[in-house]
Amino acid sequence: MAEAVRRGAALRRLGRAWPLLPALAFLGVFFLYPVVDFLLLSFTPPRGGGFTLAAYSRVLEGAGYMRVMGITFKISLMVTVLSVVLGYPVAYLLAAVDQKTRARLIILVLIPFWTSFLVRTFALMILLAHEGPVQGLVRAVGLGDAGFKPIFSMTGVMIGTTQALMPLAILVMMSAMLNIDRDLLKAASTMGARRGQAFFRIFLPLSLPGVTAAALLTFITSLGFFITPALLGSPRESMIAQVILTQIQELLNWRLAGALSLVLLACALVVFAIYDRVLNPPERFRDADPHVPASDVGRAVAAIGRAMAAIPGWACDRLAEAVERVRPPRADRAPRDGGGLALRIVAGAIILFLVGPAFVVIPVSFTAGAFIALPPEGFSLRWYEAYLGSRVWMNATALSFAVGLLAALLTTLLGAAAAFVLTRQALVGRRALLALFISPLIVPRIVTAVALFYLFARLELVGSITGLVIGHTVLALPFVVVTVMAVLKSYDVRYDQAASTLGANPYRTLRHVTLPLLKSGIISAFLFAFVTSFDELTIALFISAGTVTTLPKAMWSDLILQMNPTLAAVSTVILVIATAIVLVAEAFQRRAVKA
Repeated sequence: MAEAVRRGAALRRLGRAWPLLPALAFLGVFFLYPVVDFLLLSFTPPRGGGFTLAAYSRVLEGAGYMRVMGITFKISLMVTVLSVVLGYPVAYLLAAVDQKTRARLIILVLIPFWTSFLVRTFALMILLAHEGPVQGLVRAVGLGDAGFKPIFSMTGVMIGTTQALMPLAILVMMSAMLNIDRDLLKAASTMGARRGQAFFRIFLPLSLPGVTAAALLTFITSLGFFITPALLGSPRESMIAQVILTQIQELLNWRLAGALSLVLLACALVVFAIYDRVLNPPERFRDADPHVPASDVGRAVAAIGRAMAAIPGWACDRLAEAVERVRPPRADRAPRDGGGLALRIVAGAIILFLVGPAFVVIPVSFTAGAFIALPPEGFSLRWYEAYLGSRVWMNATALSFAVGLLAALLTTLLGAAAAFVLTRQALVGRRALLALFISPLIVPRIVTAVALFYLFARLELVGSITGLVIGHTVLALPFVVVTVMAVLKSYDVRYDQAASTLGANPYRTLRHVTLPLLKSGIISAFLFAFVTSFDELTIALFISAGTVTTLPKAMWSDLILQMNPTLAAVSTVILVIATAIVLVAEAFQRRAVKA
């Protein structure tokens, strides 16, 4: 009898979880299967059948491939450090100010986060160009330009990649800092601690989980980066994603590309595993028995972490002792909300570094000259006329809108349904399911794009709108799931319970109560999915196959072959669209939170 009751309960839970199945099936068919199938190709001989490691031998024995892998790790590590260190003051300021000010500042971070990588890179190409504004500024301050090469060098790659990925690090760290109780700092000040001591002794250790999470996502994302290095770097700064792109598009060497992709994916997974098992012990042992001793590795890492956190605290203590000899501390000097003037200046300069470059394309787009120049030569609308009068650009724009709308609609339907189940149902393996939905963010995008290309080539979907919509949906699905889950967590389920007590069935409750109250959050998720699709380039490089061209693909072709002011006009249009969508989505998000 008890067994029958348990089976019945399990069947009822499975029945309530059916909205999750379409999203799971979609990811299984168009993400898990193509990635695994493509990676297994690297173990097969060229004529099929059998098993071989020839592709991996070539990777390991080729000095060029190992050098590129080393450069990839070097750039990723440097970008991660810069993004976290420079982004920390901005995240701290966002977490410290009042909610109204935070909402305004977050928009400034979201605009570069959702603005096209191509637009930002193109703007940096203008700023960092030879004889450009940056070199002119270096000369003006008397530093000279001997040995200073801001473009087609490691300097350009570091500036561009850091500028592209820092918003991601800021948003992750800010989310963690918002959960830290600020009263702890005030309590420390009442006990005589100065602001620096309170920060390094209390706030910094509590924010380290967010810092490590931001570093993890930034590092993994930068491993598969290729847009900025390809446009701002030289062949000496080539990253592994560029080599994979060359192997597929120019050499048609699928097996070697698969081997390189598997190596890249393995590196990303190893880094993620290290973070999950070693650098994130609170999550792992939160529900563990406190009497069970930790592993030797865990104790060693914890000891190292405490020692590293104690160093700046010890330095602040010594500095405070020296200052107290001159000026006694004041017990009523509590840390100010929003931070001090120095923090605001530093954070403001970093936000300007994030937001400012993209807007450089606006004055350039109105130049009357035939070449890109800053400041522009005169004023003219000729380049907007060239953009609007070009069938290629208009077709690319229309296709990007069509694909973006279709992908956003499909992503919202699949992702919202999955988010409802993941949030409201007690599922076995919920953490594994959530990891599956987030995995398109963890797997390098170049691997996903090549794997889909390999699958779509057999399904005759290469060069089709259907293929583009499917590919963009795979990449946008994590954003929708996370956004809708965040909205659902703040939703008051008592509204649904009240509707149920008044006689409404689950369907009527969902239609007339739940969805209307969550409408703003779902629309916000839809808009974020649209921006993700509208900006997507990696999938388009493979799936379009030259027959259907999206706006980012058309921009990429012109940036590689020739730079002209028409690109500035196109970039301005994209920038305006992305900014408008971010503002509208943020407004809907605030409305959803208030509801």
